[in-house]
Order: sequence, then C-alpha cells, then structure tokens
Amino acid sequence: MGATSAPSRGIAAKVRPGMSVTRTRPMRFRSKVDSWFVVVLAAAGLLGVLACIPVLGRGGPVAFLVVAFILFSVLGVPLWLLARTYYEFQAGELIIRSGPFTWRIPLSQVRSVEPTHSPLSSPALSLDRLRIEYGPGSSVMVSPADKEGFLGEINARRSNPSLVQPVT
Repeated sequence: MGATSAPSRGIAAKVRPGMSVTRTRPMRFRSKVDSWFVVVLAAAGLLGVLACIPVLGRGGPVAFLVVAFILFSVLGVPLWLLARTYYEFQAGELIIRSGPFTWRIPLSQVRSVEPTHSPLSSPALSLDRLRIEYGPGSSVMVSPADKEGFLGEINARRSNPSLVQPVT
C-alpha cells in the first residue's frame, strides 16, 4: 500500500533535490499488529468476561451496568484500537488515529524519523516502530505495516525531505 514516485534506498525513500512531487490525495497506512498484542488483548477480554459471571449472578440494574462497563473496557476499547489505528497523510499533515484518540502533525514541523522498539505507550500496535520528532520537543511513535511506503510518503510530502533521517 502506498506506492510512491520517490526512489527507494534501503527502507527510506528520498525525493531527489529539485524533484517536484505534489501529494494532495489522502494516503492511509494501517498499523502493524504484533501477535503478542492480540494474545494479551484476548486474555484480558477472557478474564473480563469471567469476572462478569459472579456480578451477573447478583442480578439487578446496577449489576448490569457494572458488567456493561467491564465488557466495554476489556473488549470494546481494545477492539476499537485494533480497528481504528492508522496513519493518514492529508494535505500538509500526518493524522494519527488510534481508537478515540487523534494526533495532527504538520509535516513542516517533522524534524526526524528514526526506528525504535520502545515499549512506551503510543498509537502503535507493534514494537517495530518509527519515532517521529516534530515541533518544539514533541514526538510520537507509529508502527506502519508498510514502513517503506510510509517513509516514502512522508518524504514526498515534505518541502525539505532531507530533514527526515534515512531508516536502515
């Protein structure tokens, strides 16, 4: 997904100086999902459902509300994250969506993109990540399934692609 017209060198694709590439069409990249992540979510969901059984045995409207909250927390939110974690290039910005959360990063503020395996919280469903540094001291980690296409797209849409570090 996300073929670019930029030449490919390793994982990072760069636009040659003087090359005119205009990207106006939105381009979306899904997050890579590690299998361990799915296993952890499934285990948490199973434990949540098992925890609801004794509460339902007590009956009543309060028990129903408690069960609904627990099931939404352990099943709904993780499924929402799995279904809606993606990275989209629109006009001059990168829009990152992860469940109910959204980040908007102007591409003109991107200072560097480097590989990382940091386990810190981020809108990435894999530990095979890219750390994007932007603005005054801000950063976010993403895990596009098509890392090469993502890097090619970020380079093609930036006015000065040489600021984005090649990823090897």
